[in-house]
Amino acid sequence: MAMSAEQSGRLARLLSEHTDRLTERWTETVAASLRGRLSQAELARQVRELHRSMIDAGRNGLTDLADEHGGELRAVLAELSTNRARQGFSASETAISVFAVKDALLELMEESRAEETLRDFVAFSALIDQMGLFTFESYVRTREGLIADQAEQLLELSTPVVKLWEGVVAVPLVGTLDSARAQVVMERLLQTLVDTGSPYAIIDITGVPAVDTQVAQHILKTVVAARLMGADCIISGIRPQIAQTIVALGIEFGDIATKASLADALRHVLRLTGVETTARRQRRES
Repeated sequence: MAMSAEQSGRLARLLSEHTDRLTERWTETVAASLRGRLSQAELARQVRELHRSMIDAGRNGLTDLADEHGGELRAVLAELSTNRARQGFSASETAISVFAVKDALLELMEESRAEETLRDFVAFSALIDQMGLFTFESYVRTREGLIADQAEQLLELSTPVVKLWEGVVAVPLVGTLDSARAQVVMERLLQTLVDTGSPYAIIDITGVPAVDTQVAQHILKTVVAARLMGADCIISGIRPQIAQTIVALGIEFGDIATKASLADALRHVLRLTGVETTARRQRRES
């Protein structure tokens, strides 16, 4: 049920004529639901801002939150939702900050004997319900964005590319390698090869619990991409169980060098680059 222009005006007058009483009761209700997790000063500021926006919208003839007169009110609700989502409040705690005005309005309107009181309250409640729904939707969008950003950050942290030696970089993989993560691995490896000018890359799968056809395909694509950049790849961390699985699945790594451990892979690369390690020098001298 949309409000009429007359009802919108009456709401604005009611809110403005009883500002102190309304905002005090409104703030008390919200504060009780937040249990001290937001300072009283900040909560009071948010309530006053919502209160002012509702008055302005009502004076402008707001009949529906979605119409042109609701722009500022929607902006205030969106800001409230965004801040609460980033501060870790729940969707319910955020929505209560809007719905709490109903109790304050009802107390005031119960004292009135006007004929239109009931109809007005029904119309006001419908508007507040729209505000609550808009707040909830804004909160959800913000939370989904935050979760997506955090997931991307975790994905990047879980796929580091480290420089082991001059001309040698390594990608130590831990956990399951799915398509999204494989894409991140490829992008980070290729960018590191460009940045460092390294001709060798070691892909260490010691921390990968299992290698199936899909995981193997992801690894092979990464190797091919690195080769197109002029770098040779060595795969390390081929444990006995993984070796048996690879054989059973009929997966062919072709001419890609494979080693049992990261240390073996590094020694292999150092031999290819002509670097003499301490162990080799000791064997030569003896």
